[in-house]
Amino acid sequence: MSKHKQTKRTYNSTRRKEQARQTRLQILESARAMFVERGYDGATLDAIASEAGVAVDTLYAIFGSKRGILSGLIEVSLVGDDEQTPLLEREGPRSVIREKDPLRQINLFANDITTIMGRMAPIFSIMRAAAKTEPDIEKMLREMLDSRLQGMMVFVDALNTNHSLNSGVTREEAAETVWMLTSAEMHNLAMMDLGWSEEKYKKWLAAALVNLLLPHGN
Repeated sequence: MSKHKQTKRTYNSTRRKEQARQTRLQILESARAMFVERGYDGATLDAIASEAGVAVDTLYAIFGSKRGILSGLIEVSLVGDDEQTPLLEREGPRSVIREKDPLRQINLFANDITTIMGRMAPIFSIMRAAAKTEPDIEKMLREMLDSRLQGMMVFVDALNTNHSLNSGVTREEAAETVWMLTSAEMHNLAMMDLGWSEEKYKKWLAAALVNLLLPHGN
């Protein structure tokens, strides 16, 4: 009898955790839609709650504030899910770091960063608009941009391990180059303003990185 009750409690606990997880993800996807449609300022907690089909109190209980919702949205958009594994420990970045051939390394990186920016570019746009009037969002944006630059440095160092960089290009300059080429602004120009396909963008990015980072003739 005691064993049966313990099994039932374990089952109920697991089910509640999964329900809570699904509610959290539902709120984040609703917030994404509201932020894109109305901007950060225009996406009220009432609107997000209504879109998600939950009470406003539920938003506060899970995220604490609208800024907390945005922070949660950034976390899942960066890696593509709600698992706790950091980005640089994911298979995509790890495969880039493990690769020994510099041309293939750049192509793997271009593929992976294109996928990431497909999720993150709209969020960067939302944050840039909100940062003009929201100091806490401006601070969050600056921290994200700094973190991106450090991530580009990891890629450059991995590339430089296998092959010397283009003559006269320092690792700092190389990281800044990659940071700019893979920015949300460049992604939006290509995908939205020029109407490029994802495949065309990836090929352009890889070719640009080869040309700017590796010695000519490679």
